[in-house]
Amino acid sequence: MPENTEVLVIGGGYAGVLAANRLTQRADVSVTLVNPRPSFVERIRLHQLVAGTHTAVVDYSQVLAEDVRLVVDTVTRIDTVGRGVALAAGGTVGYDYLIYAVGSGSADPHVPGAAEFAYPVSSLEDAQRLRTVLDSASAKAAVTVVGAGPSGIETAAELAERGHGVTLVCGGVLGPYLHPRGRRSVAGRLAGLGVTVLEGPDAKVTAVTRAAVRLGDGRELPSEVTVWTAGFGVPDLAARSGLSTDALGRLLTDETLTSVDDARIVAAGDAAAPSDLPFRMSCQAATRIGAHAADTVLSRIAGGQPVPINLGFFGQCISLGRRAGIFQFASKDDTATKLYLGGRPGSKLKELVCQVTVKHLANEARKPGSLTWVRDDKRGQLLRARHGEAPAASGQAA
Repeated sequence: MPENTEVLVIGGGYAGVLAANRLTQRADVSVTLVNPRPSFVERIRLHQLVAGTHTAVVDYSQVLAEDVRLVVDTVTRIDTVGRGVALAAGGTVGYDYLIYAVGSGSADPHVPGAAEFAYPVSSLEDAQRLRTVLDSASAKAAVTVVGAGPSGIETAAELAERGHGVTLVCGGVLGPYLHPRGRRSVAGRLAGLGVTVLEGPDAKVTAVTRAAVRLGDGRELPSEVTVWTAGFGVPDLAARSGLSTDALGRLLTDETLTSVDDARIVAAGDAAAPSDLPFRMSCQAATRIGAHAADTVLSRIAGGQPVPINLGFFGQCISLGRRAGIFQFASKDDTATKLYLGGRPGSKLKELVCQVTVKHLANEARKPGSLTWVRDDKRGQLLRARHGEAPAASGQAA
Protein backbone atom coordinates (compact mmCIF):
# COMPACT_ATOMS: atom_id res chain seq x y z
CA MET A 1 0.00 0.00 0.00
CA PRO A 2 1.48 3.43 -0.94
CA GLU A 3 2.42 5.75 1.90
CA ASN A 4 0.33 8.81 2.65
CA THR A 5 1.36 12.16 1.24
CA GLU A 6 2.54 14.40 4.08
CA VAL A 7 1.36 18.00 3.87
CA LEU A 8 2.65 20.51 6.39
CA VAL A 9 0.84 23.79 7.02
CA ILE A 10 2.82 26.54 8.76
CA GLY A 11 0.49 28.93 10.56
CA GLY A 12 -2.86 28.34 12.23
CA GLY A 13 -4.69 31.54 11.34
CA TYR A 14 -7.63 31.96 8.97
CA ALA A 15 -5.73 30.82 5.87
CA GLY A 16 -3.81 27.99 7.51
CA VAL A 17 -6.80 26.42 9.27
CA LEU A 18 -8.98 26.60 6.16
CA ALA A 19 -6.22 25.04 4.06
CA ALA A 20 -5.53 22.28 6.60
CA ASN A 21 -9.21 21.38 6.84
CA ARG A 22 -9.70 21.37 3.08
CA LEU A 23 -6.75 19.01 2.59
CA THR A 24 -8.55 16.28 4.52
CA GLN A 25 -10.73 15.59 1.48
CA ARG A 26 -8.26 12.84 0.58
CA ALA A 27 -7.86 9.90 2.95
CA ASP A 28 -4.30 9.33 1.70
CA VAL A 29 -3.14 12.78 2.79
CA SER A 30 -1.74 13.33 6.30
CA VAL A 31 -1.95 16.95 7.44
CA THR A 32 0.15 18.57 10.15
CA LEU A 33 -0.45 22.15 11.29
CA VAL A 34 2.34 23.97 13.14
CA ASN A 35 1.27 27.03 15.11
CA PRO A 36 2.93 28.86 18.02
CA ARG A 37 -0.28 28.96 20.10
CA PRO A 38 -2.60 26.18 21.28
CA SER A 39 -5.75 28.17 20.41
CA PHE A 40 -7.12 29.87 17.31
CA VAL A 41 -6.95 33.66 17.46
CA GLU A 42 -9.81 35.69 15.97
CA ARG A 43 -7.55 38.44 14.80
CA ILE A 44 -10.46 40.56 13.61
CA ARG A 45 -11.59 40.80 17.25
CA LEU A 46 -8.29 41.85 18.83
CA HIS A 47 -9.54 45.41 19.29
CA GLN A 48 -12.35 43.91 21.38
CA LEU A 49 -9.84 42.05 23.51
CA VAL A 50 -8.08 45.35 24.14
CA ALA A 51 -11.35 46.90 25.32
CA GLY A 52 -12.46 43.85 27.29
CA THR A 53 -15.52 42.99 25.18
CA HIS A 54 -14.30 39.66 23.74
CA THR A 55 -11.58 37.07 24.37
CA ALA A 56 -10.71 36.84 20.64
CA VAL A 57 -9.77 33.18 21.15
CA VAL A 58 -11.47 29.98 19.97
CA ASP A 59 -10.42 26.45 20.89
CA TYR A 60 -8.97 24.59 17.92
CA SER A 61 -11.36 21.71 18.61
CA GLN A 62 -14.12 23.99 17.30
CA VAL A 63 -12.48 24.92 13.99
CA LEU A 64 -9.85 22.29 13.13
CA ALA A 65 -10.62 18.91 11.59
CA GLU A 66 -9.98 15.94 13.88
CA ASP A 67 -7.66 14.37 11.32
CA VAL A 68 -5.28 17.37 11.37
CA ARG A 69 -2.32 16.94 13.74
CA LEU A 70 -1.62 20.15 15.66
CA VAL A 71 1.97 20.86 16.68
CA VAL A 72 2.29 23.84 19.04
CA ASP A 73 5.67 25.26 18.10
CA THR A 74 7.38 27.81 15.87
CA VAL A 75 9.11 27.01 12.59
CA THR A 76 12.56 28.60 12.49
CA ARG A 77 13.69 27.47 9.04
CA ILE A 78 12.46 25.62 5.97
CA ASP A 79 14.86 23.12 4.41
CA THR A 80 13.69 22.97 0.81
CA VAL A 81 16.29 20.37 -0.19
CA GLY A 82 15.55 17.96 2.66
CA ARG A 83 11.83 18.83 2.67
CA GLY A 84 11.61 19.51 6.36
CA VAL A 85 11.28 22.36 8.83
CA ALA A 86 13.22 23.08 12.00
CA LEU A 87 11.23 23.81 15.16
CA ALA A 88 12.13 26.29 17.89
CA ALA A 89 11.71 23.64 20.59
CA GLY A 90 14.02 21.29 18.73
CA GLY A 91 13.47 18.58 16.18
CA THR A 92 12.12 18.70 12.65
CA VAL A 93 8.93 17.92 10.76
CA GLY A 94 9.15 16.52 7.23
CA TYR A 95 6.80 17.17 4.35
CA ASP A 96 5.99 16.23 0.77
CA TYR A 97 4.18 19.53 0.28
CA LEU A 98 4.20 22.66 2.42
CA ILE A 99 1.61 25.42 2.72
CA TYR A 100 3.16 28.66 3.87
CA ALA A 101 0.48 30.52 5.87
CA VAL A 102 2.48 32.45 8.46
CA GLY A 103 0.19 35.49 8.39
CA SER A 104 1.20 39.04 9.18
CA GLY A 105 1.95 41.28 12.13
CA SER A 106 2.98 44.81 12.94
CA ALA A 107 5.46 46.44 10.60
CA ASP A 108 8.62 48.00 11.99
CA PRO A 109 7.45 51.61 12.49
CA HIS A 110 10.85 53.18 11.77
CA VAL A 111 9.76 56.10 13.93
CA PRO A 112 11.98 57.15 16.85
CA GLY A 113 10.54 55.86 20.13
CA ALA A 114 7.68 53.88 18.58
CA ALA A 115 9.17 50.47 19.28
CA GLU A 116 9.89 51.42 22.89
CA PHE A 117 6.79 53.41 23.86
CA ALA A 118 3.94 52.47 21.49
CA TYR A 119 1.77 49.37 21.77
CA PRO A 120 0.82 47.32 18.67
CA VAL A 121 -2.38 45.25 18.51
CA SER A 122 -1.65 42.85 15.66
CA SER A 123 -1.14 39.70 17.75
CA LEU A 124 -2.82 38.07 20.74
CA GLU A 125 0.12 38.86 22.97
CA ASP A 126 0.20 42.48 21.80
CA ALA A 127 -3.50 42.93 22.55
CA GLN A 128 -3.21 41.27 25.97
CA ARG A 129 -0.29 43.50 26.88
CA LEU A 130 -2.14 46.65 25.80
CA ARG A 131 -5.24 45.66 27.76
CA THR A 132 -3.13 45.29 30.90
CA VAL A 133 -1.63 48.74 30.32
CA LEU A 134 -5.05 50.33 29.81
CA ASP A 135 -6.47 48.62 32.88
CA SER A 136 -3.75 50.20 35.00
CA ALA A 137 -3.96 53.64 33.37
CA SER A 138 -5.93 56.47 34.88
CA ALA A 139 -9.58 56.87 33.84
CA LYS A 140 -8.78 60.17 32.12
CA ALA A 141 -5.59 58.97 30.46
CA ALA A 142 -4.94 60.50 27.04
CA VAL A 143 -4.84 57.70 24.45
CA THR A 144 -3.42 58.21 20.98
CA VAL A 145 -4.11 55.69 18.22
CA VAL A 146 -1.73 55.93 15.27
CA GLY A 147 -3.02 54.67 11.93
CA ALA A 148 -6.46 55.08 10.39
CA GLY A 149 -7.01 51.76 8.67
CA PRO A 150 -9.62 49.33 10.04
CA SER A 151 -7.52 48.35 13.08
CA GLY A 152 -6.92 51.95 14.09
CA ILE A 153 -10.51 53.01 13.58
CA GLU A 154 -11.91 50.01 15.44
CA THR A 155 -9.49 50.38 18.35
CA ALA A 156 -10.15 54.12 18.67
CA ALA A 157 -13.92 53.64 18.64
CA GLU A 158 -13.85 50.73 21.08
CA LEU A 159 -11.72 52.62 23.61
CA ALA A 160 -13.68 55.86 23.27
CA GLU A 161 -16.92 53.98 23.88
CA ARG A 162 -15.42 52.80 27.15
CA GLY A 163 -14.69 56.33 28.32
CA HIS A 164 -11.11 56.91 27.21
CA GLY A 165 -10.15 60.23 25.68
CA VAL A 166 -8.88 59.18 22.24
CA THR A 167 -7.03 60.97 19.46
CA LEU A 168 -6.77 59.14 16.13
CA VAL A 169 -3.73 60.25 14.13
CA CYS A 170 -4.37 59.24 10.52
CA GLY A 171 -1.05 60.00 8.87
CA GLY A 172 -3.13 60.84 5.81
CA VAL A 173 -6.81 60.22 5.15
CA LEU A 174 -9.26 58.48 7.48
CA GLY A 175 -10.07 54.98 6.21
CA PRO A 176 -8.16 55.04 2.89
CA TYR A 177 -10.15 52.09 1.51
CA LEU A 178 -13.53 53.73 2.12
CA HIS A 179 -15.60 55.61 -0.42
CA PRO A 180 -15.97 59.31 0.56
CA ARG A 181 -19.59 58.68 1.56
CA GLY A 182 -18.63 55.84 3.85
CA ARG A 183 -15.73 57.88 5.21
CA ARG A 184 -18.08 60.68 6.22
CA SER A 185 -20.26 58.18 8.06
CA VAL A 186 -17.27 56.84 9.99
CA ALA A 187 -16.06 60.35 10.81
CA GLY A 188 -19.50 61.23 12.17
CA ARG A 189 -19.60 58.19 14.43
CA LEU A 190 -16.10 58.85 15.75
CA ALA A 191 -17.01 62.47 16.46
CA GLY A 192 -20.09 61.28 18.35
CA LEU A 193 -17.85 59.09 20.50
CA GLY A 194 -15.59 62.06 21.25
CA VAL A 195 -12.64 60.85 19.18
CA THR A 196 -10.40 63.63 17.90
CA VAL A 197 -9.41 62.75 14.32
CA LEU A 198 -6.26 64.32 12.87
CA GLU A 199 -5.94 63.99 9.08
CA GLY A 200 -3.72 65.43 6.38
CA PRO A 201 -0.01 65.47 5.54
CA ASP A 202 0.91 67.13 8.84
CA ALA A 203 -0.83 64.39 10.84
CA LYS A 204 2.12 62.03 10.63
CA VAL A 205 3.93 60.86 13.72
CA THR A 206 7.63 61.70 13.72
CA ALA A 207 8.50 60.58 17.25
CA VAL A 208 6.97 58.83 20.26
CA THR A 209 8.01 59.37 23.86
CA ARG A 210 6.77 57.85 27.09
CA ALA A 211 4.21 60.63 27.52
CA ALA A 212 3.70 62.26 24.12
CA VAL A 213 3.46 61.92 20.36
CA ARG A 214 5.19 64.41 18.07
CA LEU A 215 3.68 65.25 14.68
CA GLY A 216 5.20 66.40 11.41
CA ASP A 217 4.13 70.01 11.91
CA GLY A 218 5.90 70.18 15.25
CA ARG A 219 2.84 69.68 17.47
CA GLU A 220 3.28 67.50 20.51
CA LEU A 221 0.24 65.62 21.81
CA PRO A 222 0.15 64.40 25.41
CA SER A 223 -0.28 60.62 25.27
CA GLU A 224 -0.20 58.38 28.32
CA VAL A 225 -0.91 55.35 26.13
CA THR A 226 0.07 55.28 22.44
CA VAL A 227 -1.39 52.52 20.26
CA TRP A 228 0.39 51.73 16.98
CA THR A 229 -1.73 50.27 14.14
CA ALA A 230 0.03 51.85 11.16
CA GLY A 231 1.12 49.20 8.69
CA PHE A 232 1.59 45.45 8.69
CA GLY A 233 4.62 43.29 8.06
CA VAL A 234 5.13 39.57 7.59
CA PRO A 235 7.51 37.12 9.27
CA ASP A 236 10.87 36.75 7.52
CA LEU A 237 10.79 32.93 7.54
CA ALA A 238 10.66 32.66 3.74
CA ALA A 239 13.60 35.02 3.23
CA ARG A 240 15.62 33.31 5.98
CA SER A 241 14.98 30.01 4.23
CA GLY A 242 16.33 31.25 0.91
CA LEU A 243 12.98 31.62 -0.85
CA SER A 244 12.10 34.55 -3.11
CA THR A 245 9.94 37.25 -1.53
CA ASP A 246 8.52 40.63 -2.42
CA ALA A 247 9.73 43.87 -0.82
CA LEU A 248 7.55 43.28 2.24
CA GLY A 249 8.74 39.70 2.71
CA ARG A 250 5.72 37.86 1.30
CA LEU A 251 6.47 34.62 -0.55
CA LEU A 252 6.55 35.19 -4.30
CA THR A 253 4.32 32.75 -6.17
CA ASP A 254 2.67 32.23 -9.51
CA GLU A 255 -1.10 32.55 -9.88
CA THR A 256 -1.66 29.01 -8.57
CA LEU A 257 0.00 30.21 -5.32
CA THR A 258 3.01 27.96 -5.96
CA SER A 259 6.41 29.33 -4.95
CA VAL A 260 8.45 30.59 -7.90
CA ASP A 261 11.37 28.61 -6.45
CA ASP A 262 9.82 25.31 -5.41
CA ALA A 263 6.75 23.50 -6.75
CA ARG A 264 6.41 21.70 -3.40
CA ILE A 265 5.70 24.97 -1.54
CA VAL A 266 2.40 26.84 -1.81
CA ALA A 267 1.54 30.12 -0.06
CA ALA A 268 -1.72 31.25 1.54
CA GLY A 269 -3.09 34.32 3.28
CA ASP A 270 -1.33 37.58 4.08
CA ALA A 271 2.14 36.12 3.46
CA ALA A 272 1.42 35.27 -0.21
CA ALA A 273 2.37 37.51 -3.14
CA PRO A 274 1.00 35.87 -6.30
CA SER A 275 2.59 37.42 -9.40
CA ASP A 276 3.98 40.09 -7.07
CA LEU A 277 0.43 41.48 -6.94
CA PRO A 278 -0.85 40.45 -3.49
CA PHE A 279 -4.46 40.66 -2.43
CA ARG A 280 -5.52 43.07 0.30
CA MET A 281 -4.71 41.69 3.75
CA SER A 282 -8.02 40.56 5.26
CA CYS A 283 -9.70 37.49 6.71
CA GLN A 284 -12.05 37.63 3.71
CA ALA A 285 -9.12 37.03 1.38
CA ALA A 286 -7.21 34.73 3.74
CA THR A 287 -9.85 32.01 3.93
CA ARG A 288 -10.35 31.93 0.17
CA ILE A 289 -6.62 31.99 -0.55
CA GLY A 290 -6.17 29.21 1.99
CA ALA A 291 -8.81 27.15 0.20
CA HIS A 292 -7.17 27.72 -3.18
CA ALA A 293 -3.75 26.81 -1.76
CA ALA A 294 -5.18 23.49 -0.58
CA ASP A 295 -6.78 22.93 -3.98
CA THR A 296 -3.41 23.54 -5.66
CA VAL A 297 -1.73 20.94 -3.46
CA LEU A 298 -4.53 18.42 -3.96
CA SER A 299 -4.34 18.94 -7.72
CA ARG A 300 -0.60 18.22 -7.72
CA ILE A 301 -1.07 15.12 -5.58
CA ALA A 302 -3.66 13.88 -8.08
CA GLY A 303 -1.25 14.50 -10.95
CA GLY A 304 -3.26 17.40 -12.35
CA GLN A 305 -2.41 20.97 -13.28
CA PRO A 306 -3.47 23.59 -10.66
CA VAL A 307 -5.56 26.48 -11.91
CA PRO A 308 -4.89 30.19 -11.31
CA ILE A 309 -6.63 31.81 -8.37
CA ASN A 310 -9.81 33.73 -9.15
CA LEU A 311 -11.01 35.73 -6.19
CA GLY A 312 -13.65 38.43 -5.92
CA PHE A 313 -14.53 40.63 -2.95
CA PHE A 314 -17.63 42.01 -1.24
CA GLY A 315 -16.17 45.01 0.59
CA GLN A 316 -14.85 45.88 4.04
CA CYS A 317 -16.61 45.94 7.40
CA ILE A 318 -15.46 48.02 10.36
CA SER A 319 -16.89 48.05 13.86
CA LEU A 320 -17.35 51.45 15.52
CA GLY A 321 -17.80 50.33 19.09
CA ARG A 322 -20.48 47.86 20.16
CA ARG A 323 -23.45 49.87 18.87
CA ALA A 324 -22.41 50.98 15.39
CA GLY A 325 -20.37 49.90 12.42
CA ILE A 326 -20.06 50.19 8.69
CA PHE A 327 -20.06 47.74 5.82
CA GLN A 328 -18.42 49.40 2.83
CA PHE A 329 -19.62 47.61 -0.29
CA ALA A 330 -17.15 47.07 -3.12
CA SER A 331 -17.02 45.82 -6.67
CA LYS A 332 -15.68 42.31 -7.12
CA ASP A 333 -12.25 43.78 -7.90
CA ASP A 334 -12.20 45.24 -4.36
CA THR A 335 -12.90 48.84 -5.38
CA ALA A 336 -15.17 50.63 -2.89
CA THR A 337 -18.53 51.81 -4.22
CA LYS A 338 -20.94 54.51 -3.04
CA LEU A 339 -23.00 51.95 -1.15
CA TYR A 340 -22.49 51.35 2.55
CA LEU A 341 -24.49 50.16 5.53
CA GLY A 342 -23.87 52.13 8.70
CA GLY A 343 -25.11 52.60 12.25
CA ARG A 344 -26.66 49.76 14.20
CA PRO A 345 -27.31 47.64 11.06
CA GLY A 346 -23.64 48.02 10.16
CA SER A 347 -22.68 46.82 13.64
CA LYS A 348 -24.92 43.76 13.35
CA LEU A 349 -23.52 42.88 9.94
CA LYS A 350 -19.95 43.23 11.22
CA GLU A 351 -20.72 40.87 14.11
CA LEU A 352 -22.35 38.44 11.68
CA VAL A 353 -19.23 38.51 9.49
CA CYS A 354 -17.04 37.69 12.51
CA GLN A 355 -19.26 34.77 13.43
CA VAL A 356 -19.62 33.46 9.89
CA THR A 357 -15.86 33.56 9.33
CA VAL A 358 -15.34 31.16 12.21
CA LYS A 359 -18.29 29.11 10.97
CA HIS A 360 -16.61 28.77 7.56
CA LEU A 361 -13.62 27.17 9.26
CA ALA A 362 -15.80 24.81 11.27
CA ASN A 363 -17.86 23.89 8.21
CA GLU A 364 -14.71 23.09 6.24
CA ALA A 365 -13.56 20.85 9.10
CA ARG A 366 -16.80 18.88 8.95
CA LYS A 367 -17.21 18.94 5.18
CA PRO A 368 -13.86 19.64 3.49
CA GLY A 369 -14.18 21.26 0.08
CA SER A 370 -17.43 23.03 0.92
CA LEU A 371 -16.21 26.64 0.85
CA THR A 372 -17.01 28.55 -2.33
CA TRP A 373 -16.40 32.17 -3.22
CA VAL A 374 -17.10 35.01 -5.62
CA ARG A 375 -14.97 35.17 -8.77
CA ASP A 376 -13.54 38.21 -10.55
CA ASP A 377 -11.94 38.21 -13.99
CA LYS A 378 -10.36 41.65 -13.77
CA ARG A 379 -7.21 40.33 -12.09
CA GLY A 380 -6.48 38.14 -15.10
CA GLN A 381 -7.02 41.10 -17.40
CA LEU A 382 -4.65 43.23 -15.32
CA LEU A 383 -1.95 40.57 -15.38
CA ARG A 384 -2.28 40.08 -19.13
CA ALA A 385 -2.00 43.83 -19.62
CA ARG A 386 1.10 43.90 -17.44
CA HIS A 387 2.88 40.94 -19.02
CA GLY A 388 1.39 40.82 -22.45
CA GLU A 389 0.12 37.29 -21.81
CA ALA A 390 -1.30 35.13 -19.05
CA PRO A 391 1.31 34.25 -16.41
CA ALA A 392 2.66 30.73 -16.75
CA ALA A 393 2.09 28.31 -13.87
CA SER A 394 4.99 26.58 -12.13
CA GLY A 395 5.88 23.11 -13.36
CA GLN A 396 4.66 19.91 -11.78
CA ALA A 397 6.44 18.69 -8.69
CA ALA A 398 9.01 16.02 -9.36
